[in-house]
Amino acid sequence: MSKLIYEGKTKNVYDNLDGTYTLKLKDDATGKDGVFDPGENAVGLSIEGLGRASLQLTRYYFEKIKAAGIPTHYINSDLEEVTMQVIPARMFGQGVEFICRCRADGSFVRRYGAYIEKGEALDYFVEATLKDDERADPPITKDALELLGIMSAAEYETCKSLTQQITKLISEDLQAHGLELYDIKFEFGRNDNGIMLIDEISGGSMRVYKDGIPLPPMEIGQHFLT
Repeated sequence: MSKLIYEGKTKNVYDNLDGTYTLKLKDDATGKDGVFDPGENAVGLSIEGLGRASLQLTRYYFEKIKAAGIPTHYINSDLEEVTMQVIPARMFGQGVEFICRCRADGSFVRRYGAYIEKGEALDYFVEATLKDDERADPPITKDALELLGIMSAAEYETCKSLTQQITKLISEDLQAHGLELYDIKFEFGRNDNGIMLIDEISGGSMRVYKDGIPLPPMEIGQHFLT
């Protein structure tokens, strides 16, 4: 028996009562006015089959990341049930997301459009935001994270380094399939063994382009997953 302990925008979390959790992915995606946008903090649309496609891509990349020696919470997954079994991890505060930007897009251009054009190269630039729906997931600096007791400066640097390592791995893999990663977001947690990558790595957490055209989250894995 599993117990529902959290109902999120794109997934539900269950306690398996055996020291592991199960994530049940949904067909919902973040966006606004029916248009997908990984930078939004509210569900904007539902796409039939998106949960399974998200899990398939998540499994593919978590296994690659594990093979690269980077710690994650991933144990296994079930595509038929659209679930992923994970080890528990403590969040930083109420959750911190790390966004790695290969090219300018989305909220980065909306904030800094007076200084940069959409599509300009950003060389794995990392930003951090708080997971806070009420305050629209505000950006936060390393100093502020330390000041507020959310994470130490050393923990921030570890998360930043892991973010860049994982982004490079995914970007190079996508390039091998004729796709270009513009940006992607990750979340990290910790247990007694240290910091690890948690949550999912799906089309709903990244912007990917093919021949200069953005791909819907459902279509990213279709180019190289069977």
